[in-house]
Amino acid sequence: MRNTADSLLQESERLRILPLDVSDISSIERAVDLAGPIDVLVNNAGIGVMGALEGTTTNTIHDVFAVNVLGTINVTKAFLPLFRAQKSGVIINVSSSITLVPLALLSVYTASKAAINAFTESLAIELEQFNIRVNLVLPGRAPATRFGENSKPRMATAIPQPYAVFAQSVFKGRDDNHITHPQDVINAIWQAANNSSSPLKILAGEDAKALAHSSN
Repeated sequence: MRNTADSLLQESERLRILPLDVSDISSIERAVDLAGPIDVLVNNAGIGVMGALEGTTTNTIHDVFAVNVLGTINVTKAFLPLFRAQKSGVIINVSSSITLVPLALLSVYTASKAAINAFTESLAIELEQFNIRVNLVLPGRAPATRFGENSKPRMATAIPQPYAVFAQSVFKGRDDNHITHPQDVINAIWQAANNSSSPLKILAGEDAKALAHSSN
C-alpha cells in the first residue's frame, strides 16, 4: 500500500505488508523484488472523482488516469516476467460497473475504468498462451469503504454553479437500497482467483447486477 502507516491490518506469519505507490515506477520495481513469486495479482488501487467535466481540474484528470490506468498497466507489466517464468498466474483488475451504463457527473472516472476494461480484455487474449488468466471485477457503489471519503478533496470545485441544480437531481435519484458491500467484492475476487472457468467479467454487488441487467 502507498502508506503502510494507514494499514488497517497487522502483519503476521501469513501476511506481509509492503510499500507500493502505483504511480511511481521505482516503487513498483521495489515491490516486485520484495514480493518474490506470487500466484495472484489484484490491481485494486484507484481514485475517484464525481463532478462535471467543466469543473474538474486538469491535475485531477491527470491523477485519476495516472493511478487508475497507468498504475494498473505498470504494475501488471512489472509482474509479468514472474508469471511467465512459473507458467501460471492470475491477474484480477478491479474496474467498475459504471462502465456498463452511462451515468451523469462521472465522465472522467468512467473513462479511466473503461480504459481498464479494454486493456484487460486484450491482455487476456495475449497472455493465454502463457497459462496466465486475466479477469475483471466490476463492483457497484460501496459507501461502506473509504473510497468515497478519499475522493471528496478532488470534488471541491467539481460541480460549478451552472450544474448545481442538475447535480442535486442526480444525487436525489441514487438508489441507496441496492449497493455493493465489501464482502461482495471479496467474493468476486476469490471467485476469479480460484475458479479457472470464471467469466472474464465478474459483477460484484446488487447495484452492479442491476446496471448489467438494464444494459441488456
